[in-house]
Parts: sequence; C-alpha cells; structure tokens
Amino acid sequence: MAIKRYVASQDNTITNAYRENLVTRGTGSNMGASDTLELFSLYGQTSGSNGYSSELSRILVKFPIDEVVSDRNANQIPESGSVQFYLRLFNVTHGETLPRNMTVNVAKISQEWEEGIGKDMSSYLDLLNGASGSSWLDARKGSEWTNVGGDYEFTNYKTFTFDNGTEDLEVNISDFVEEWIENGIQGSGFGYPNYGVGVHITSSQEAYFSSSLGSDSGSVIHNTNGSQTSYYTKKFSARNSEYFYKRPIIEARWNSSKQDDRNQVIFSSSLMNAEDNLNTLYLYNYVRGKLRNIPNLEGGKILVSLYSGSLAILSGSVVYLPTGSKLELPIGGDVLNNLDTNITGGIVDTGVYTASFAITSSVPLLDKVFDVWHSGGVEFVTSSFEPKTLSNYEGSINNSWYSKITNLKPHYSVNENARFRVYTRKKNWSPTIYNVARNKPELEIIPSASYEIFRETDKLKVIPFGTGSDGETIMSYDVSGNYFDLDMSLLEPDYGYGVRLAFYNDDRQSWEVQRKEYKFRVFE
Repeated sequence: MAIKRYVASQDNTITNAYRENLVTRGTGSNMGASDTLELFSLYGQTSGSNGYSSELSRILVKFPIDEVVSDRNANQIPESGSVQFYLRLFNVTHGETLPRNMTVNVAKISQEWEEGIGKDMSSYLDLLNGASGSSWLDARKGSEWTNVGGDYEFTNYKTFTFDNGTEDLEVNISDFVEEWIENGIQGSGFGYPNYGVGVHITSSQEAYFSSSLGSDSGSVIHNTNGSQTSYYTKKFSARNSEYFYKRPIIEARWNSSKQDDRNQVIFSSSLMNAEDNLNTLYLYNYVRGKLRNIPNLEGGKILVSLYSGSLAILSGSVVYLPTGSKLELPIGGDVLNNLDTNITGGIVDTGVYTASFAITSSVPLLDKVFDVWHSGGVEFVTSSFEPKTLSNYEGSINNSWYSKITNLKPHYSVNENARFRVYTRKKNWSPTIYNVARNKPELEIIPSASYEIFRETDKLKVIPFGTGSDGETIMSYDVSGNYFDLDMSLLEPDYGYGVRLAFYNDDRQSWEVQRKEYKFRVFE
C-alpha cells in the first residue's frame, strides 16, 4: 500500500461578485455547503467613478491533518522525505465559458476560518448575518479577515496553470503538510498551524483595479498589476459532492515496494556496474501472523553471513546443509570492507530486514548458498538461495508474458487490505516432452512492474499507474513472484473494479500494459 487519501474536512467559496442587480456585492454570502467550488475573475462588468469593476472568487480548503499525524505515528505512512503529499481538486464539467491559460496560486491560510452552511452560488443570498461561517469579509463568526478576500502566507506558495480550463488541479504541497504535521505532533512548531490552503487566480490575472486611495477600497482589492481580461469560470467538486472520487483530497504517495532478490541472485560480472552487481535479501519476522521487530539486537543491528552448502543425509533424506567457513565478500552494498564475512543488514519496516551484497563466482560454481541472520552470537534464521550467472544475449530481448493474479477473490470488504499475488512466465515457453514430464514453467520475476485500478462501469482510473518519481504503484517481488497490497478503503463500495498490469521493457524504454484484466467487487 503506497497511497493514502485524506478528504477535505472544510471547504468554501468566497466572493465579492455582484448580485443580479449589479449594485450589491455578495461579500457577506457563504457557500460552505455547496457541492462545487468556484474560481473566477471578472473585469469590467460595470463601471463607475473608480473605473471598471473587479469581481473575484477564491477557494478555501482544509484537511484533517490529525489523521495524517495518527497514520504516521502508527507507521502507516513513511517519515518526512520518504513520502510526497499532493493537493488534488477535480474539475466539474459545465456549459459556461472556461478560463484558458489561467494560473492559480495555492497558499497556506494564516488564520482559523469556518465553513458555513450556505449553498447559493448564483444569487449570493445565503448571508452569514452573524452566523458561523466564512465569507469574503469574515473568517469566522465574530472575526474578520485582516485582508479582504482572506489571509494567506505568500512567502511560499505553489502554482498551477490550466491550459484548456478542463484540467484537474494537482500540486505537490509536501512542505505544507510536513509543517502541519510538525505542529500537530509537537503541539507547537514552526510556521502556521493547519488552517488549510487558499486557491485563487494569480494576482496578475485577477482583475485590474486602481483605487484612488492607493489601497483596497471596501471589498475590492487594489491591484494595478491585474488583468483587464476576465477569467470565468473554473469549477471543482466540493467535499459535499455526490461523486466519491471527485472530492478534494490530499493524496500521500510513496514507493513501498520490496525487491527481494532471493529467487534471482546473480554472481558478480564485469558486464554489470557496481549497483547492478548488488543483490538484496529480505527477512520477514512473523510472530503469530504479525510482523514484529526482533528484540535485543546487539547495537541495534542484524548481521548476515553466507555459507556454501554440501549434500548430507538427514532423517533418511538427502539435503543440503551449510558447511565450511563464512564466505568472504567484496565491498559494496551492506558489506563495509573488502573480504568481510558479515553483511550489516538494516530494518526497512516493522519486522522487515534487508541485506545487500555482491557475490563472486568460484570454480566450481556454488549451486546453493545459505544465508544466516544473526546478532550477538545468536542465530535467528537460516535460509538459502541458488545464485545464477548473468545471461548473455546476441540480440535484443523481446519477451511477451503470460501473467495471472493467483489469489484473486470475487469480492473484498472495504475494510480489507488485500495482497494480490502475480504469477508471470514467458508466453512463448515451449517445453520438450521430457521437460513436460519433469518441470513446471519457470517463474519469472518482473523487476519493474506496476498496477492500475479502474472502475468497471465507466473505466474511470481510480488508481492510475504510478510509475513516475513517486513510484506509488510499483509492485514488490520475492521468491514467489511479484505482488502488491491494496487498501480497499480507497475504493467506493458496491462497484466492480478491474486491475491492469504494466511491465517495463528496458530495451524499448517504455511501459507495456498487459492485455488481460482482472475483475473484483468491493462491498461495505
């Protein structure tokens, strides 16, 4: 699981636009209970002694950062620097004019505000009149904004440009969220507490207005660098939207894939660089079905030593057993010095340990190697692997694959965190009669594999392929093949969903989506 979504806890549109009479402005109106959010800038709808009019709207959104803090404390999301947070607002299709080439700013709000219960987004007749809520002038009941149109922290803000006006908004606000988390964990920290973000059109595109006072005039913002072109109108779904996947969210993304090379350890080769020569083994310490840290590790570290194996008879069966001295290993990965016999492993998650190393070939080649995990003279686990030599090819590889999710169920609970196991082999596997009698098709591990989840009724991509820098949908692999975990609470219940797989073709430098799709349903 490498995605978590946090739906907005408050949102509102605030405006100083004119009502239908083009005389009275809707500065006291509230739209906190509307199912849409709206951005616009209108220039010159009316004129007066101060010139042409300026009318604006802005969006306020706040998120439940206490839930993010709770998830981090519970190790449900990684530490700062290992996770990225994105603000996502989703477009609402409408028949009005769309603002093209419009840039918006996303800035932290710098004081507390209230949502309110107004809904009127056309006549602006849902007035606060002293009730709880926010408006163009009021942050909350009994407290005005310091500046009309809201108070924002502009030393650090994000931008997003809508080329066509139909796009969803997506900006990385990781530093905002980490600041809010810091405040939430410590009770007092740096910067502003979580007051959420304001979204509004950049000042050079908000409507021009020059006040004779040289400052804001009533509810109208003095903006001599503004635009004399209107940008009308951009709409997003609000948190009260009936559409489950269109509500404003902060989306946490990180690469949680675990790449266990136990089934594909390769002897070092001069054809590979130092990084490619490294192999990584994992140890999963399950205690009564749950991952638990190994207690009392000496110096907090776990060590791994490798041994060659030899045939022995145990209880009447011929088996391999570790023999001889520890293998000497070249420097690299978690081997700190050349010819060390210990790999200094690390912990990557609760009860999950890793050790990276290179292994040189010998004559005759080792056909089985034992890895012994130990600390302070205590040996915890002994396992084994069969190292391979690097395969050489005279031409480019053009593999096609047969894959299957082997443990797919027809139904999943929305409260379930499910693991999907993917079996893959070469599609053109064609054994001889002798091989059919004695062998199964060889399991293939795809080092770079990804998944996508879509809703079956309309093919909406609920979780798109995340193969960029965040790698949020990159699959893990171990000795049994590729796999990924899916938090079903991300999915709206009572719908059918599909899974698509994509494998990276290094020769073509591209991701190739596999044709087969896998279907399941989620229930409450």
